[in-house]
Amino acid sequence: MNTQSTSPNTPHAILYSMDRIRDLDRSLRFYCDALGMQELRRETFTAAEFTLVFVGYPDGNSMIELTYNWGEHSYSHGTGYGHIALEVLDIHQTCLHLAGLGVEITRNPGPMKLANTKPSHSSKTRTAAILS
Repeated sequence: MNTQSTSPNTPHAILYSMDRIRDLDRSLRFYCDALGMQELRRETFTAAEFTLVFVGYPDGNSMIELTYNWGEHSYSHGTGYGHIALEVLDIHQTCLHLAGLGVEITRNPGPMKLANTKPSHSSKTRTAAILS
């Protein structure tokens, strides 16, 4: 297994992991009160009826994204996990690189659908769905 990045088009950092939650207050008590994390960022998407809360340690580089879908109150084992976000220099070049390695890109890079009109993160943020 290669443990070093071989291309500037490969990811170089874990940004966050996303989990769907059914009770935002209870989850925040667990991550913040019990585990000592802090709420680092919150975004509400009214049209899409969900809230994202990013928690983590202030001196760390990665976070956990808690996704609260309004009205969704249960997930079966395995349906609560969402994704892992990785940092790349150029999402378009990274997708081309990965596709060249046989990785299936299930959604081309672009802005998040139903994105908040005033997100608290960089407007340059782009996403892509990738399956191995």
